[in-house]
Amino acid sequence: MTVQTFFHRRRSRFLFGLLFFSALYYGAATLVDYHLLNSFQAIPAAFAWLATNFMPTTRSMAFLPLILTKLGQTIILSITATVIAAILALALAIIGSSTTGLNRATKLLARVIASICRNIPLVAWAMILLLSFKQSDFTGFLALFFGSFGYLTRSFMELIESDATAIYEALSTTGASYLQVVLRGIIPSISASLLSWLLYMIENNIRDATLVGILTGTGIGFLFDLYYKSFRFDLAGMTTVTIIVAVVCLELLANQIRRLIR
Repeated sequence: MTVQTFFHRRRSRFLFGLLFFSALYYGAATLVDYHLLNSFQAIPAAFAWLATNFMPTTRSMAFLPLILTKLGQTIILSITATVIAAILALALAIIGSSTTGLNRATKLLARVIASICRNIPLVAWAMILLLSFKQSDFTGFLALFFGSFGYLTRSFMELIESDATAIYEALSTTGASYLQVVLRGIIPSISASLLSWLLYMIENNIRDATLVGILTGTGIGFLFDLYYKSFRFDLAGMTTVTIIVAVVCLELLANQIRRLIR
């Protein structure tokens, strides 16, 4: 095949893909009566409405202690759920990893559990658990726990298989027991990466906890939903600002911790 033929085929494929997705977009937009130009024209008005209604006022400041209390509860709930999920995920990853797995059954079982927990979206977890545990902090805790547990189990498995295989083989040949290899060899060697994953998951869960709170009726998410639905937009704006500030501060703190452990 010549160079000219190669580039001609690439152009043909690109044009075909462009036409296909253009037709797909046009059909979907026509079906739902969506107009792209009208959407862009509405953006300035949307920002003007936010600046007028969502701007915190002096009246909002009186509710700041309550908002901060609920925000603190949400942060503590997120950290607790993530830490417990990380501990159990590490245990499951060790017995399910292809490097340190006990046997074929434990490896398969661990991967199935991790796959189920990881592939069910957080919103779905919250709705499923809401049917059983009703609106409570425990429901929010479980939703964050299961989402974190599946994700961290899979991540820890890959971490062990990529970074600790040589250590496992080296210590095993010296006659060390399984627990000695795991506790004194593998976990210390990947501890920095484990902590990095933990911090990453805590950041995500603090963001996701707001949505979980709206669904489960708890924490800062419930407070935002309450203010928004009662048309107290200045308080909803104050709640949004506190969430943004908290997330940014926690992300900066997590980045600083990562620099220290490298």
